[in-house]
Amino acid sequence: MEASQVSPTPDFGGIGLVGEEPRPLVLLVNPASGGGRAVKLLPRVEAVLDARRVSFRVVRTKSLDHGVTKALAAVEAGELPVVISGDGMVGAVGGAIAGGETPLGIVPVGRGNDLARVLGIPTEPEGAIEVVLAGHARAIDVGEANGRPFLGIASFGFDSDANALANRTRWLRGNLVYAYAALRTLIAWKPARFTIAIGDERTRIEGYSVVVANNSAYGGGMYIAPDAELDDGLFDVVTLANLGKLRYLGNLPKVFKGTHVRIPQVKVTRAARLNVSASRPFAVYADGEHLTDLPADLRVIPGALRVLVPAPAA
Repeated sequence: MEASQVSPTPDFGGIGLVGEEPRPLVLLVNPASGGGRAVKLLPRVEAVLDARRVSFRVVRTKSLDHGVTKALAAVEAGELPVVISGDGMVGAVGGAIAGGETPLGIVPVGRGNDLARVLGIPTEPEGAIEVVLAGHARAIDVGEANGRPFLGIASFGFDSDANALANRTRWLRGNLVYAYAALRTLIAWKPARFTIAIGDERTRIEGYSVVVANNSAYGGGMYIAPDAELDDGLFDVVTLANLGKLRYLGNLPKVFKGTHVRIPQVKVTRAARLNVSASRPFAVYADGEHLTDLPADLRVIPGALRVLVPAPAA
């Protein structure tokens, strides 16, 4: 189902490009995001746009692929895509339009919203759409795993098993769902062996997980790679070697502050390209979605996507 609203004299302009004509917006609304929160908050976004006399239309997405198709069509038509959803749809659409000049607008309404959190985009829909209308664009890196794009963090091992469980858990929100999934996964967890190849150097670890981070946070505010930057052309590769389950549990709260990187079992390296394999099958999760499977070749595409973000402080 699609609906459209058009104002004859929109006052929206800029989007960070000097001299560019105002573009109409396409609001890509994921009805399933945040347990239906996207649809509930849509009228508040529409009210701001109507008050500002902004030209826009609404597309209710049916799947990630449907959202990507509609976003690409919008770009082709000279429209600006604004994703009203969580990290999954944001990552899928952002990855699809990367490499072009059209920026991405974000109104975060999912359970994690980690990309928006790090970019400083408000969680209130009115504040988020005002960021879009202000038109300040920032170029960020895009990651690829086996040729599939992602914006945030690709993880495998314990983390991907926990992510799969979190996606199946519908009765919790925010940090609680990820903490619950981690605890449930920990009960049955057995260490795995991972091989990381960066150039000619190969590293093997036995333990919990490997995280390839373009963004610093995932899982609703877990700062797994606290020093990762979205625009430095490098991944932060975080590995967690084997330690007892009780010690793992005791250190879990540190992830929300990023202080877990101080424990000896955690190592952080940086790379623009790497390959990861494991001793048993693991899915690769990124932006909260199942992206591909191990073994995986991963690389950074520097500055490939423009995102509308708050203007930097003077």
